[in-house]
Amino acid sequence: MTPAPTAANEPAPGPARTVNQIIAPYITSWTAEQEVPSRVVERPGIGVGYANEVLGDRDARGVLWLRPGVRRGVGKPEFGKVHPLRQRRAMRNLLCQVCAGPADQNDDGVLWLLRDYRNDWPGWPDGMGCTEPPVCVPCVAVSLRLCPALKRGAAAIRAGRFEVAGVRGALYRRGTFGPVAVGDVNVAYDDPDIRWMVASALVRELRGCTLVSLAELAAQHDAVPGR
Repeated sequence: MTPAPTAANEPAPGPARTVNQIIAPYITSWTAEQEVPSRVVERPGIGVGYANEVLGDRDARGVLWLRPGVRRGVGKPEFGKVHPLRQRRAMRNLLCQVCAGPADQNDDGVLWLLRDYRNDWPGWPDGMGCTEPPVCVPCVAVSLRLCPALKRGAAAIRAGRFEVAGVRGALYRRGTFGPVAVGDVNVAYDDPDIRWMVASALVRELRGCTLVSLAELAAQHDAVPGR
């Protein structure tokens, strides 16, 4: 039986570096971290599970999670591909997605750096289900430089409330020869469909959001002695 990978096996938190000294954010997957082959089966009365399921395959709320390899720093960083276990750890503990230190927080809330979709609805991103972990101020510049999505437009926000709301991942349905994945979706923890999910990311719902100037954050970082 293959044991479930755990974050305890990986190198200490912090921005890893390749031989060329390229910083790779903490939540970035590496080429050596391939998904562990697993057969998804139906568990009567439960939903989906793995044929060779072990205790660490589910989170504290009983949700089944993807089984990635845990070999951070081995191979090459796959920028734009997020490691499920490290994303979950960073999101659950409000750690910076780049350095894995505490995310920045002040009276206005915790700092997030998101793809800029402020024209999607009035008050964006208030009410959004977010899968990106927060950041600290020193790592904002690193994120802007290394994240492919943020290069197309970024917005810094502070969220006053950020409850863990559910997960994102593959939703399964009953099929003729076993469960069949029907799409990647966000599902709330109180939704019955949660039993049919293989999660790949933890979701927090952002509320009480305030947009923050990127220039203001850069000035805040530069003002720290020794920078």
